[in-house]
Amino acid sequence: MMIFRRGLATATSATTMASLKKAGKVVCIGRNYADHIAELNNTRPKQPFFFLKPSSSILAPGEGPVIRPKGVDLHYEVELALVLGKRIKDFDGNDDKAAIDAIDSYALSIDMTARNVQNEAKKKGLPWDICKGFDTFLPVSNVISKSAIPDPHNIELYLTVNDKVQQQDSTELMLFRIPKILGDISKVMTLNPGDIILTGTPKGVGPVVPGDVMKAGIRIGGKELEEAKIEVQVEESTGAYQYGET
Repeated sequence: MMIFRRGLATATSATTMASLKKAGKVVCIGRNYADHIAELNNTRPKQPFFFLKPSSSILAPGEGPVIRPKGVDLHYEVELALVLGKRIKDFDGNDDKAAIDAIDSYALSIDMTARNVQNEAKKKGLPWDICKGFDTFLPVSNVISKSAIPDPHNIELYLTVNDKVQQQDSTELMLFRIPKILGDISKVMTLNPGDIILTGTPKGVGPVVPGDVMKAGIRIGGKELEEAKIEVQVEESTGAYQYGET
């Protein structure tokens, strides 16, 4: 594997949808937009707060619907995803250029959340694995080349449910920018090529039910980025899981 060194850039993207679905880990930044923190009555973090989603939750374009487990209050959270191209450890969170150099490509994602399961976990001090980890709980767009997003801190993310806009904000509102995110995560765990980082969701999160259709995308300077488009329907699970209090 390539070890990260300042100034070494990836010439072309090595990421494919097949490799994206085999990501070693998916690291998710929580509470990275002030208005989203307020809408869920959460406390603003003093440093980046993160958790993991399994790669088995990734749902590729055209792969099928998002499945709502029985008894779950299912919520959407649109996020910009980074796909790393280099191995980094103890990264300097003040180095903007090196942070961009470490990224191989991007994707748009929807971090699906079992909100009632999460609320119980928060109340009881339990892990978030169940509320974030179900199969199909991470719809993603096609892989977006790094050159298509010149400045990841200046794009518009949006999500609609049944064609009604629910989320629409700029990534310039991130509380913790990408260099700081990479720095803090890599001080805890080594980040490897192909790892995915979700950078947080803006305000407007809310519920979806079976039959709803979510659409999400990215605009740059008001122009739609075609490869970032997501369209996915929600269906009810026929599986064995049924939510019950822990």
